[in-house]
Amino acid sequence: MTSTFSTSPYSALSSYGWDDTWADAFAPYAAEGLLPGRVVRVDRGQCDVVTAAGVLRADTAFVTPNDPLRVVCTGDWVAVDPEGGNPRYVRTCLPRRTAFVRSTSSKRSEGQILAANVDHAVVAVSLAAELDLARIERFLALAWESGAQPLVVLTKADLVPDPVTLAYLVQDVETAAPGVPVLSVSAEQGEGLDVLAAVVSGGTAVLLGQSGAGKSTLANALLGDDVMDVQAIRDVDGKGRHTTTTRNLLALPGGGVLIDTPGLRGVGLFDAGSGVDQVFAEIAELAEECRFHDCAHESEPGCAVLDAVGSGVLPERRLESYRKLVRENQRIVAKTDARLRAEIRKEWKRRGAIGKAAMEAKRGGLR
Repeated sequence: MTSTFSTSPYSALSSYGWDDTWADAFAPYAAEGLLPGRVVRVDRGQCDVVTAAGVLRADTAFVTPNDPLRVVCTGDWVAVDPEGGNPRYVRTCLPRRTAFVRSTSSKRSEGQILAANVDHAVVAVSLAAELDLARIERFLALAWESGAQPLVVLTKADLVPDPVTLAYLVQDVETAAPGVPVLSVSAEQGEGLDVLAAVVSGGTAVLLGQSGAGKSTLANALLGDDVMDVQAIRDVDGKGRHTTTTRNLLALPGGGVLIDTPGLRGVGLFDAGSGVDQVFAEIAELAEECRFHDCAHESEPGCAVLDAVGSGVLPERRLESYRKLVRENQRIVAKTDARLRAEIRKEWKRRGAIGKAAMEAKRGGLR
C-alpha cells in the first residue's frame, strides 16, 4: 500500500520527517491553500522554513504567544503562506509530538524550548575532561521528560588510548544512565560513527552538551561535510567557545535529520519529575519497598533506599544527585503551582517536627 504523503506534492519533505501523521494533521491547512514546512532555524522573530518548494524566510508575528513554550522553535512543523513577499508569514504551528525544554533561570519559572519533534536526544560528553556524572544525569532527566529517546555519546575517545580505561569510563556513565545506550566515538578517527549514524537515521536527533563537547565536529562527521564551524578548546580548562550560536536543523545523508544546538552552560530542570524518576529508576524501584509510601529517604525508619546505600548496593553519590534534582524540580514547579507550594511547606513542617522530637528524645535519654 502506498502512503498518502509519498504521492503528495509535499513528498519532498519526507527527508525532513514528513509522514502520514503530519499529512493528516496538516489537512485542514492544506484546504486553506497553505504550505507545510519544517522550521530549520529561528532568529529575531523570523525563521527559515524548508518546504517542498525550497527554503523560505518567514515571519512569526502571527504565532508569537505570551507563553514562551509555544513560540516557534527549530523542529516545528508549520503552515506558511503559499506566496507573497520576503519574508512570508507563519500562520500556525502543528501540535508537537515531543519538546525538549529547560528552565531559563533558577530564579524564574519560565521554560525555554530548545527543540521540537525530536526522536533522539544525543547528549555529547567530552572525554578530554573529567566526567561530570551529575551533569549527565541532569541532561538525561530533561531528555526523558521531552519524550525523546536519550543517547549518551562520549566524544574524543581517541584521547583515551587505553581500551581498559575507556571501558571503565563507559561503565561509569552506564551506571548513571540506566536504560540509555552509551557510545564512545572519535570524530577525528571515525570510530563509532557508523553505529551513531545508524541510530539517528531513523528520525530527528538533537545534539546537546556543553561548549567544548565536540558537538560541531560530531555534526560535521555525521553530515559528511564541514557544515558547522569548529573552534579549538582552551588548553587552560578544556572548554570551548560557543561555535554554534543558533539551533540548526540539517538533513543527514544516511537518512534522518540533526538539530545542532549551542553549548549549554546552564541546564535547569523544568517540570521534569517523571524524567528524574526515569534517570534514577533503581531508586524508584527501591522506594516501593520503603515502610512509608511518602518516604523522603532522609532518616525514616524502614527506608529501603537508605538500606541499599548502607549495604553498598546503591552508590551514595546517586542518592545525593537524586535528592538535588528532586528539590530543584519541586522549586521550579512550585513557582507556578500554589497547591504544590502548600504541600511542600506542610512537608517541611512535618520533617521539622520529626527532627525536633528526635532531638528531645535524645536529650531525655542523656538525663
